[in-house]
Amino acid sequence: MLQPSTIQLLRFPFSYFLMPVYWFALSFVPAINWPKAILIFILLHVLLYPSSNGYNSYMDRDEGSIGGVAKPMQPTRQLFYVTVWMDVAAFLLSFLVSPWFAVALGCYILCSRAYSNRRIRLKRFPVIGYLTVILNQGALVFCMVYYGSAVNSDLPFPWIPAIAAAFLIGGFYPITQVYQHEADAKDQVTTLSMKLGRRGTFLFCAGMYAIAFGLLFVHYQQQQQLRHFVILQLFFIPVILFFIRWLIQVWKDASRADFKRTMQMNVLAGTCTNMAFIVLLILHHFG
Repeated sequence: MLQPSTIQLLRFPFSYFLMPVYWFALSFVPAINWPKAILIFILLHVLLYPSSNGYNSYMDRDEGSIGGVAKPMQPTRQLFYVTVWMDVAAFLLSFLVSPWFAVALGCYILCSRAYSNRRIRLKRFPVIGYLTVILNQGALVFCMVYYGSAVNSDLPFPWIPAIAAAFLIGGFYPITQVYQHEADAKDQVTTLSMKLGRRGTFLFCAGMYAIAFGLLFVHYQQQQQLRHFVILQLFFIPVILFFIRWLIQVWKDASRADFKRTMQMNVLAGTCTNMAFIVLLILHHFG
């Protein structure tokens, strides 16, 4: 039987916040192999992401709020074993997609472990830790979904969308750290958000999103699909309004950069972004 702490710390709901990259990549695939696309969805959101969450929680042993969990339980050894088995299962099943997909997934696992492991601890370094996250959760996952789900994998590399995916994660990730400065300092971890400060984190994330949307504008313009870009912006209006309102609050009172508002932002952004890319996927393949 899985212990309650193990189930909690795998943080399955947190996969929802990373799901936009999947729909984003899938919306660019010319012809989709749906059985493989479904398998990739399961590998990422049911095995890979929860396993990484669990391993990170096992190493961190957080006492305060973490992404998606207000009051985390203390991990047991069972959590470690479960993450190992989930990694093994994900890696073996990934060969059903393709050997190269398995290699990419293995690379993700290794980077995730290097990020959290106490002996390596890439998360201690603000820039290296940040780049590890955005390159893996953004660009690498985009390419895994894009090529793994395609009927014909002999496709030109989608430079602009892949880079945009990295910037989208780059705009999302520091916000998730903004309320954890004290806890991270206690754990001897220096995050990019700590270096930027709370105000700087908001401005930095706004800049990352601006670059991401600028890249998407260029791509959709090149493809003569500016309608898709406009649709994307419409879905982001609630996110932008919430972000600006929260930024003003934090500018006046830094304590407003707390767990509750961070999760509200994550839920809103995750929902709007997922819906936007699903709509673009439908328009591309069924519209």
